[in-house]
Amino acid sequence: MERNKPQKACDLAGCDHRGSVQTCPLNCLGVGCRGWVVSVGGDSELRRRLLEMGFCNGAQVEVVRRAPLGDPIEFRLRGYCLSLRDEQARYVQVKQS
Repeated sequence: MERNKPQKACDLAGCDHRGSVQTCPLNCLGVGCRGWVVSVGGDSELRRRLLEMGFCNGAQVEVVRRAPLGDPIEFRLRGYCLSLRDEQARYVQVKQS
């Protein structure tokens, strides 16, 4: 057993996120993990686009699946599914449920 290895952030078998259980970037969540949006960053154009897609504070988001090479990532948000590139998803901070 490794002492310095961070513990898993959730109990789902498919989740590969390790580290802080408080908040993490959306692109770090594993398939099947859910969380609530706590902040949206990035440049003004990207931030506006993410907010228009529904990534507002308090919105629940779930990782549905990842492409075979890991990019893009499909999310379920506000009753619909959408895909984001890993680069875009890293600007959305979520609190895991």
